[in-house]
Amino acid sequence: MSDTPAEGGTRWWRRHRRRLRFLLPLLRSAAVVAATTALYFLLPLDRDLDQHTAGVLALGLLGIGALLALQTVAVVASPYPRLRAVEALTTAVPLFLLLFSATYFLYAHEQGSHSFSEPLSRIDALYFSVTVFATVGFGDIVPVSQTARVLTTVQMVVDLVLVGLIAKVMVGAVRLGLSRRESATSPERPDP
Repeated sequence: MSDTPAEGGTRWWRRHRRRLRFLLPLLRSAAVVAATTALYFLLPLDRDLDQHTAGVLALGLLGIGALLALQTVAVVASPYPRLRAVEALTTAVPLFLLLFSATYFLYAHEQGSHSFSEPLSRIDALYFSVTVFATVGFGDIVPVSQTARVLTTVQMVVDLVLVGLIAKVMVGAVRLGLSRRESATSPERPDP
């Protein structure tokens, strides 16, 4: 006997539910990263780096911090905290890098060839921010002006905080989420 279409669909869903559960958060992260990267390349970044844009950088950093705080709460509450933590990090780190890339691009655009060892395109600015984040050292692009060095130093310090503190917070959130999940699924023990 053959299955009805409804039975076949139910069986397919059961068979593929686990894969989809792991694939959807990664697809969400990929979509966010693709959209923000597209915005980075498409938005008209033609303002000078002034107090307004420095304020936007500060607000962007606070926004990423708030996003990570919300994501940490979501990790603890998630039925799959490890997966949720991976999603949080794969979304936040690229946003952080794009924020600094835009800052470097704006500053280099304003200062011309006086801020870095060469003029920065958007790709060059992204390359530079990833180079700083990965701590692989400077090669062809180096900060020359004092302000460019300050911006780079700020990114280095925030990188250390991002990698160290955020990793610790996410690991703690995963542990809390796993213990919450275990306590929710374990049978109630009678009081002694």
